[in-house]
Amino acid sequence: MPDRIPTPARSALVVGLIYLFLVGVSSLETGIKIMGADTQEQLFSAVTNPIAGLCVGVLGTVLVQSSSASTSVIVGLVASGALGVDQAVPMVMGANIGTTVTNTLVSLGHVRQSNEFRRAFAAATVHDFFNVLAVALLLPLELATGVISTIAESISEVLVGSAGTEWKSPIKQWVKEPVGWLEDIWSAVGADGNLLGTLMVLTGLVIILGALTLITKNMRKLVADRVERSINAILGKGGGAVALALGLVITIAVQSSSITTSILIPLAAAGVVSLRNIYPVTLGANVGTTITALLAALAASRPEALTVGLAHTVFNVAGILLLYVIPLARDIPVRAAEILAGVAVERRTLAVAYVVGVFIITPLIGVAVLG
Repeated sequence: MPDRIPTPARSALVVGLIYLFLVGVSSLETGIKIMGADTQEQLFSAVTNPIAGLCVGVLGTVLVQSSSASTSVIVGLVASGALGVDQAVPMVMGANIGTTVTNTLVSLGHVRQSNEFRRAFAAATVHDFFNVLAVALLLPLELATGVISTIAESISEVLVGSAGTEWKSPIKQWVKEPVGWLEDIWSAVGADGNLLGTLMVLTGLVIILGALTLITKNMRKLVADRVERSINAILGKGGGAVALALGLVITIAVQSSSITTSILIPLAAAGVVSLRNIYPVTLGANVGTTITALLAALAASRPEALTVGLAHTVFNVAGILLLYVIPLARDIPVRAAEILAGVAVERRTLAVAYVVGVFIITPLIGVAVLG
């Protein structure tokens, strides 16, 4: 792709890529349905345990380096009936934890300079601590009362109808024809039954990941200069609700919370902005990244898909209300990140051990033991 594409052409390209992304979600849903109930049960029986589901969400997001991609796949699985809302909600919570690995890895690039590394690692891990604490508080509450899924389901019923029915999504109709073409192509080469379903699922996954990658790349080029100017101007004056809104808007614009938070790491390392001013931006990014799952749900025919997308949003908003709006809780992730950064500066191998342990080893053990 040329380095210089006119802005109108790049904007049109983004619109086309969003359409392609929706085709991928619909292809995934169609493939799972073709595979049938027995195959679905075998494929996803390992995630009936909510903690295993949480770990799957972490690992899946670390693997693709995008919570937008992993939550879109989860929405597609719910749309097909392969996953229930109860199974999917812990997965999207896990995706919130997994998405923070990117900015933590970025912070390791400053490991040679002690002061820079201390600031960068703290700025990265404050996002980790917030998401882990939010899950620790809200997952048990959800399992005990179903409050998050109940709120999301109530909103979904108002918008598209009750669970167990189908709704006529206009976007579903727009993507129906190209999905039919994909099915015809694979059928023409002799695929049928489970093989056809598998090929449709794999095609959907490739389209989703490829489209999201290109959307993020092109949106970043469209708004990169504005993003940097906005961050410098707003965070230079302070944080709070304005910084939270900034994180929300930037993440919706670039379709990636990882990009939003990773941009902040060099600024933190250089001492341009403080940890306490960066913190609310990461919270806004958490909410902004849920827009992709909501968009994916619009390509689905089951209200449950929208319920899961809304549950992701409700979870992130609830986390902010509990851990940021309440003054006594606000400093906990910040102080924890500062303490961990101090330890990491003294023993830098522990920083690498932290990343591997939290994002890979612990979730793998969770899936192995509880799956």
